[in-house]
Amino acid sequence: MNSNRTYGIGGSTAEEELLKLNEPTTKPTPIDAQEFQNRLDKACAALKTKGLDALYINAGTNLYYFTNTQWNPSERLVGALLFADGTLKYVVPEFEIGTFNDFIGIKGEIIPWAEHESSVQKIAEVFTEGIRLAVDDSTSFTMVSSFQEHKSFEISSAEVLIRDIRLLKSEAEIAHIQYPMNLTMQVHQATARILKPGITTAEVESFIHKAHQKLGIASGSYFCIVLFGKDSSFPHGVKTPKPLEENDIVLVDTGCKYKGYLSDITRTYIYGDATDKEKTIWANEKAAQLAAFNAAQLGQPCGYIDDQVRVQLEKDGLGPDYGLPGLPHRTGHGIGLEIHEHPFILRGNEIKLQPGMAFSIEPMIVVPDEFGVRLEDHIYMTADGPKWFTEPAHSIDNPFGV
Repeated sequence: MNSNRTYGIGGSTAEEELLKLNEPTTKPTPIDAQEFQNRLDKACAALKTKGLDALYINAGTNLYYFTNTQWNPSERLVGALLFADGTLKYVVPEFEIGTFNDFIGIKGEIIPWAEHESSVQKIAEVFTEGIRLAVDDSTSFTMVSSFQEHKSFEISSAEVLIRDIRLLKSEAEIAHIQYPMNLTMQVHQATARILKPGITTAEVESFIHKAHQKLGIASGSYFCIVLFGKDSSFPHGVKTPKPLEENDIVLVDTGCKYKGYLSDITRTYIYGDATDKEKTIWANEKAAQLAAFNAAQLGQPCGYIDDQVRVQLEKDGLGPDYGLPGLPHRTGHGIGLEIHEHPFILRGNEIKLQPGMAFSIEPMIVVPDEFGVRLEDHIYMTADGPKWFTEPAHSIDNPFGV
């Protein structure tokens, strides 16, 4: 018999757990027009500081972030031109203008281009020659090449300019990340309760998707990784995952999207009875996660967090560096409108920690061909230091402290 069923693992069904889930009535206050305008103003200030004339913002998360205009990138150039003086113009295929108008957030003039025309040439016509244009780094290489080949433009990458604005989250953004984190934590707890011998990863993933939907996320899970036993030693899964057996390690990594912002939480625990080695490695993982949290101090470089995690792991006889058993990848990644964004918590990253940064702490420990333990929670930096979005896991056999 599974000895930890009383600790919120097993003992229920998918049907029972779905019935318990209800969409919260209280939601974050929507991000207002003034905040989007503030972001544009920051970008204009950065353009002036860098001696640039304009910024090209490509369709996708950057276009949404700056202009509250949601449009997915494709082979047709769609984006915005932000001039250093604050003028905003959109570049849109002529036949899409009617639809595009429904999605525009911050208003701006539209520069149309027909199917047979060069969108880059149409952009060039609004400039004088020799324009210094910073180009969104998410723009396709084909489009960037077109800019580079055109005589009117002096091109540079806008990666750092955009990064330095986006990686500092406002209070409203923090609230928009906290909300889906709370939902995904509920899903994790419900998921643990439906486990039983023989259940497949596909069945668990289906439940997680439906659970997110039951909590009001129409799109369901943004992503989902479910691994049992030895499969958990492969950080991002295996081709043919095994079903659950008694005394298997369980690794579940999932998240959802709310108003563009993402959650991402991983829990690892035992279904049954853990071996002494599994208990030790789980405790090592918990210690590494705490070492990362304690290292996340204002003014320290992001890389310092990863360094201190590896110091802790070496104390526990793991590693060194990326050696296994140990941590084979970076300690964490930023989160916001993208599941992985700046700042990245990895060796050598000299970006200094500042209030508003939000990122994961997930120093996974891999024991090759045996099991892996990943505990992933996110933190955000405040004026007083780091703060958890979600409460870290409690123990290997009682992960949610029930």
